[in-house]
Amino acid sequence: MPEVLKAPLVVEFPFTRSLGPVQSAFLTGLRERVVLGVRTTDGRTLVPPVEYDPTTAEEIHDLVEVAPTGTVTTWAWNHAPRRGQPLATPFAWALVRLDGADTALLHALDVPGPEAVHTGMRVRVRWSEERTGAITDIACFEPHDGAAGQPTGHTGRFEDEVTGIVAHARLDYTYSPGRAQSAYITELSRQRTVGERCPSCRKVYVPPRGACPTCGVATAEQVEVGPRGTVTTFCIVNIKAKNLDIDVPYVYAHIALDGADLALHGRIGGIPYDQVRMGLRVEPVWTEGARHPDHYRPTGEPDADYDTYKELL
Repeated sequence: MPEVLKAPLVVEFPFTRSLGPVQSAFLTGLRERVVLGVRTTDGRTLVPPVEYDPTTAEEIHDLVEVAPTGTVTTWAWNHAPRRGQPLATPFAWALVRLDGADTALLHALDVPGPEAVHTGMRVRVRWSEERTGAITDIACFEPHDGAAGQPTGHTGRFEDEVTGIVAHARLDYTYSPGRAQSAYITELSRQRTVGERCPSCRKVYVPPRGACPTCGVATAEQVEVGPRGTVTTFCIVNIKAKNLDIDVPYVYAHIALDGADLALHGRIGGIPYDQVRMGLRVEPVWTEGARHPDHYRPTGEPDADYDTYKELL
């Protein structure tokens, strides 16, 4: 059995969202060292504020300031902070009900150890030195033995309000393709394309999945397919990807390799993008040292008849 492959993988992208009037006021308030909540029709004050009452679904927009001090309602210890978290040293994640609020706000609590935090503990906001209108304008909470803080009486109206935020999402994990696709990738590095045949329906799946998606039975019999194939359908890419040194426009296609019962993806080159068509016969182009084909190019054969690939669209 071939070695099962694994590799680190990072999925990362910036997520941009616009803010409604309530969230805009809340984040702008943090920039100005003011904590705002929203009052419901039954008199509850929700912090952080929401635009609709979670009980009645009624729209709410009555902003009210609360104090920068509060009480820990529950907590959990974070012994190993990760990249991008509020503090670089171990801290507590805490739900804090600020004075004047009826709900709790989740944030970091800076204490030396888990023995230094407890439910009912009094805390206050520690503001970031540089504030931009984001939840990170609250650097964290810290223990507080003094009197309760007092709201400044702010109305919730600001000049130069924050109207949008950009959140940088990132997921780091170790990916393993499993037994079947590990064998597939290993054979690709040898310029061979290998699928697996279902012992029941006899279909050959490329890339292999380790089981037949139709019959639900395990697959193990390896079958070499291609290297030539047929374009079953395609799209024209007009937006350049940051990590691909390919000029746009270019064509990305589904390609049914000869002998396979499942089409795989591949880029089409060696032909103007506006001449790519369904039924085009193609073959792989390999570059030295590559673990997979760089692209597929026309073979010069006549186009395949539609009936030969219509089930693979």
